[in-house]
Amino acid sequence: MKNTIILIGLLFSFGCVKAQDPIFSQFFMIPQSISSSFAGAKEVANAGIIHRTQWPGIDFSINTQYAYVDNWFEEMNSGIGISVLNHKETTTRYNFTQVNLNYALKVQLNDDWYFRPSISLGYGNKDFGFQDVLLGDQIDINNGVIHATSIDPVLLNEKVNFFDFSSSFLFNNEKSWVGVTLKHLNHPNISMAYKGNNQIDLFLSVHTSIAFPLNTSYGRFEDEDSIYFLSNFMKQGEYSRFDVGPQYVKGNFSFAVLAATNPIRNNPNSHFLTSINACAGFKYEGFKFGYSYDFNTSKIGKTGGVYEISISYEFDKNDRCWGCPKYY
Repeated sequence: MKNTIILIGLLFSFGCVKAQDPIFSQFFMIPQSISSSFAGAKEVANAGIIHRTQWPGIDFSINTQYAYVDNWFEEMNSGIGISVLNHKETTTRYNFTQVNLNYALKVQLNDDWYFRPSISLGYGNKDFGFQDVLLGDQIDINNGVIHATSIDPVLLNEKVNFFDFSSSFLFNNEKSWVGVTLKHLNHPNISMAYKGNNQIDLFLSVHTSIAFPLNTSYGRFEDEDSIYFLSNFMKQGEYSRFDVGPQYVKGNFSFAVLAATNPIRNNPNSHFLTSINACAGFKYEGFKFGYSYDFNTSKIGKTGGVYEISISYEFDKNDRCWGCPKYY
C-alpha cells in the first residue's frame, strides 16, 4: 500500500510538472554541453566528459554525466560530433539518457568574426523504474503470494522513448564568443501515462565569454593572461537561472567564481542568489581538467552542495586554428 501511494504521488507530480533539463556549472569549460555549435570548434579531434553530483548530503541526490567526441572536416568546413547525456535521481530511480548527433558549420563574417550555426538530432529514453514497484493488486493475501503482473495501466509506460531536435548558433572571434541555444524545438512527448501528453518545454540558453586581455606593459602578465566575463542565462517553462561571474586565465591555469541566480522569481519566497560556484582548471599536454563546487546560499539545508569534475583532450594541437573560439 505504501509503495502504491508513493507511485500515485510520483505520477501526479510528473504529470503536472514539466521535466527540466540537467545543467552544468562548468558550461564554459565544456561548452559542448550547452551548445552544439562547439562541435569541431577546435578544428582537431576532441573528446571530453563531465560528472556532476548534486546534494550528496541528503537522500535525494542526483548524478549527471555528459560525454562527447567531435572532429573537424576541412573539406566540409564543418564540425561533427556525438554526445551522450545521462541523468539519474537516486530516490525516485528516475533515469534519463539521450544520445545526440551534432553538426556545426563555420562561416567567416569578416577578418575577426565568425558565425557557427548548428543543429542537433537526439534520441532519448526516460525510465522511472516502475518495474520495481509493488502494487496493491499484486498482493494475494488469501494465498500468501505476490503476483508478478498487475493490471495497472501505468506499467505499460515504465519507459518512454522519443526523438529530439535542437539548434544553436554562435558568434565568435579568437578571444570571445556569444551564443544562443534552443532545445526541444519539436516538444517531445514524455508522458508516462497511457495516451498521456506531457511535452518537454522549450529550453533557452544565452551564453557569453567576453575576453579582457590584461595590460602587459609592466611585465606582470604574459600575453595570454586574460580575464573573461562569463554568463549563461537559461529558461525552461516557468524556471530560470542566470550564472554570471569572472574567470582569470594565467598560462595553463584558470580560476572562476560565478553567482547562480534566479532572476525570474515566480514565488516571492524564493531566493534570488541560490549558490556561489567556484571553479579551477588546468591544462597539460592536450588534457584539460576542471573542478567546481557550488556553495549553497539558500535555506534548503545541509545538502552537501554540488560538485563537478571535467576532463577533455585534444588529440592534436592546432596552432593554426584561425577563428576558433577559446574556452578554458
